[in-house]
Amino acid sequence: MFDGITELEIKDLLRKAGLPESGKTVLFDGLMGEPFDQEVTVGFIYMMKLYHLVDDKIHARSTGPYSLITQQPLGGKAQFGGQRFGEMEVWALEAYGAAYTLQEILTVKSDDVEGRSKIYEAIVKGDLEFTPGLPESVNVLIRELQSLCLNVELEKADREEILPWGIEVPRLRKGE
Repeated sequence: MFDGITELEIKDLLRKAGLPESGKTVLFDGLMGEPFDQEVTVGFIYMMKLYHLVDDKIHARSTGPYSLITQQPLGGKAQFGGQRFGEMEVWALEAYGAAYTLQEILTVKSDDVEGRSKIYEAIVKGDLEFTPGLPESVNVLIRELQSLCLNVELEKADREEILPWGIEVPRLRKGE
């Protein structure tokens, strides 16, 4: 695109035409007649076309691969991953008081392995009850803390279900 002429040749042509070698000139305000603080480039400005097409960008997923450690959806179109729901998006839903939407996004649509299968089963049966499980990221955090020799135990008033490493699974009931 820029073959055939050097910068020195361009400056020489500008000098011969009686124009500043920088290729810039003073621009005046049309209302007040005052010159603007900065000079502006005049002449042909080349634009490079960016090759971004919607067909290459669009991506959707109903279900797909999950990380082996955290059980969260993989990221990115190339890995058929999910769309990240970040910290600021969580804050936005908190500000709107969308607790049930947050509960769904941060558990069964993310890393609640048990809840994922239970909610699918509930939808198939037409059951509207939803009981969230413990997100896998919490288990990963607890295991990391235990690897630092910190004793971490979650307790609940009635010990219905206790996981192998002594952590109880919190359950919501009607009316809680």
